[in-house]
Amino acid sequence: MDKHTPEQRRRNMQAVKNKDSQIELLLRKELWSRGIRYRKNSTKIFGKPDIVFIGKKIAVFCDSEFWHGYNWEERKKDFKSHQEFWIPKIERNIERDKEVTAKLESEGWTVLRFWGNEIKKSTAQCADIIEKVVHSK
Repeated sequence: MDKHTPEQRRRNMQAVKNKDSQIELLLRKELWSRGIRYRKNSTKIFGKPDIVFIGKKIAVFCDSEFWHGYNWEERKKDFKSHQEFWIPKIERNIERDKEVTAKLESEGWTVLRFWGNEIKKSTAQCADIIEKVVHSK
């Protein structure tokens, strides 16, 4: 049972960012400080990557643990309420991530995905990986 009214729940869900999240900003600032230029949230590329290098065909996704199902087999047991909504929703997000990665790779793109905690704990190492891939293409 939801503890919020439908209006409260709607307001909460509208506040969830789909771009310019904390993890995206951290990674983008690090890349920018290194002189690495990119496009952000490109709607022209399938899956709308968070960071994209169009000419080099590199797509970077910053995946939050909750919405993208980090450690899903363990975490889905944590849902105590509204399971009939949340479990299928997050499982569909996981499936969509796989579909996006497969389609982009089939079109010759290099896809890099980073978990939010990975970006928060080691932003520089994530940027190192991106920088290495960018310079290798």
